[in-house]
Amino acid sequence: MKNNQPTQPSRRKILKQTLAVSAISFTGIAALSMPSISFAASLRKEERDAMTPDAVIEHFKNGNLRFRENRPAKHDYLAQKRSSIAGQYPAAVILSCIDSRAPAEIVLDAGIGETFNSRVAGNISNRDMLGSMEFACAIAGAKVVLVMGHTRCGAVRGAIDNAELGNLTAMLDEIKPAIERTEYSGERKGSNYEFVDAVARKNVELTIENIRRNSPVLKELEDQKKIKIVGSMYMLTGGKVDFFEV
Repeated sequence: MKNNQPTQPSRRKILKQTLAVSAISFTGIAALSMPSISFAASLRKEERDAMTPDAVIEHFKNGNLRFRENRPAKHDYLAQKRSSIAGQYPAAVILSCIDSRAPAEIVLDAGIGETFNSRVAGNISNRDMLGSMEFACAIAGAKVVLVMGHTRCGAVRGAIDNAELGNLTAMLDEIKPAIERTEYSGERKGSNYEFVDAVARKNVELTIENIRRNSPVLKELEDQKKIKIVGSMYMLTGGKVDFFEV
């Protein structure tokens, strides 16, 4: 009896399609034609190494599209756990906020072994974060540094409103330069979430500037086009991750 059930495309096939579409302007058609994806193993070294930084970004754009359309990949997390025990080959390192509503792996539909993840309120960079990113890219081979802010960010709102609480006070001071450099003609208060979102985006841009200024290692890798350092904003309403270069 003939089986009319469609076969599940492998991770390798998906990545090959990602590599192909990254060479041209991406329209989303390729992603829309893949209603079901099964990732039964973690990212392999040859798969990751074959990807350009642009291909990695397109891969995550596809994952975010699946997330928004509620058709996530069929991750076999136990299989991914087992296949990554001997080694890990993530494609990117992500610096994002600790906000419980903005988990990077979920909104990008990434599996175990696919991304390094650093989280801190307000997605700011410091020496520890920079060292982690340098390990991820210079030693482990990640191709992208992704700074991810999000809308309605509580840390950004706290910085705008001059919140003070223990160690939080000094941490929020790191966000305040973004407030000063945000061009906005409306009400510049934490209660105005349009302003909060504008500051959050500017904060991502300044974090990227700080990464380049304070990490000669990452700056050199970027200048050599071995990696890309890019920004993004995750929209709590709608779920889209908006990628942008600074």
